[in-house]
Amino acid sequence: MLTQKTKDIVKATAPVLAEHGYPIIKRFYTRLFEAHPELRNVFNMTHQERGEQQQALARAVYAYAENIENPESLAAVLKNIANKHASLDVRPEHYPIVGEHLLGAIKDVLGDAATEEIISAWAQAYGNLADLLMGMESELRERSAGLLGGWNGWRAFVVKEKRPESSVITSFILEPVDAQPVPNFEPGQYISIAVNVPALGLQQIRQYSLSDMPNGRSYRISVKREEGDATRPPGQVSSLLHEHVNVGDEVKLAAPYGTFYIDVNATTPLVLISGGVGLTPMVSMLKRAIQNPQRQVVFIHGARNSHVHAMRDRLKQTVATYPNFKAVVYYDDPLAGDVQGVDFDRKGFINLGDIKNIILLPDADYYVCGPIPFMRLQHDALRQLDVPESRIHYEVFGPDLFAE
Repeated sequence: MLTQKTKDIVKATAPVLAEHGYPIIKRFYTRLFEAHPELRNVFNMTHQERGEQQQALARAVYAYAENIENPESLAAVLKNIANKHASLDVRPEHYPIVGEHLLGAIKDVLGDAATEEIISAWAQAYGNLADLLMGMESELRERSAGLLGGWNGWRAFVVKEKRPESSVITSFILEPVDAQPVPNFEPGQYISIAVNVPALGLQQIRQYSLSDMPNGRSYRISVKREEGDATRPPGQVSSLLHEHVNVGDEVKLAAPYGTFYIDVNATTPLVLISGGVGLTPMVSMLKRAIQNPQRQVVFIHGARNSHVHAMRDRLKQTVATYPNFKAVVYYDDPLAGDVQGVDFDRKGFINLGDIKNIILLPDADYYVCGPIPFMRLQHDALRQLDVPESRIHYEVFGPDLFAE
């Protein structure tokens, strides 16, 4: 339990750490990887190169300090981090290492301003946060291992099928090498996949939403190839999966985790809103939700055009099969051969205000997935339509306390 004095010191010094946050975290990672180069196999090195991981950790440290009097306000955030850590196989022994080099980085950057009293207070605060996360992660691992077919850590899987879904998205059906069952999952959850990336000389881990409903035998992920541009390099793992991982190849998977999923027992309406590859968890949610044909489900999806629109034929078939299911597809840059009313429903970007008569349903829950700017836009649009915050759910894939 933190003393009030410790809390006061952390709160008082938080603005100073925020001001120097990026240099501190940059120094932290330099120290960490020099002392423990093996941890480069856990962290997303692309996020490291872009500076995204450094910024995310700096924000996380400051947010914790700001809320140190009321850590319960961070419960949802900590639950999300704990799920990501469990999926990355972050272990209790990692926490002292991170703490040592985080405190060391604070001293390196702030110099004499980082007094023993300040460092001691932050050490206690970090220890308290670490204890919270380790407890949550332990519970998650125990629950996962206790499921039929469940496991902890990494398990070998083989690629049974590789199926192009569009010009940029490919699905992989993965079955365990040991031919034993796999645990069911909540529709919307993800798995971590670990592969060796020769270009980096490292193992790299990425998290992908499961894009099919549970079947107890296999998992399906649908991966967008990140091409990169003048400002961003191509995705190391997505490129490797698309170009070099084929049927018969083995990969390592962690068990399913994640906090972004539907209540499969609910009977209230469900509205799914996705952009681009954000449709992958929505497909899993949709397939599971329509097992109850009485449940109203609406799917709003935005894509550039038919060239990159994945799984569109299956979506059309679902619309034709289930009377309580509606779909509205937007193309913002349709091809010459894309026919409105056949390939897509509306031209332009998703505008929820224009279709409020379709999406505003009594007691509906709204699930949003896609690029972060897209999710912010849809979240704000839903709030402007007076949808309660408690009814809006979304998933952010990106850097966190340990890189994904």
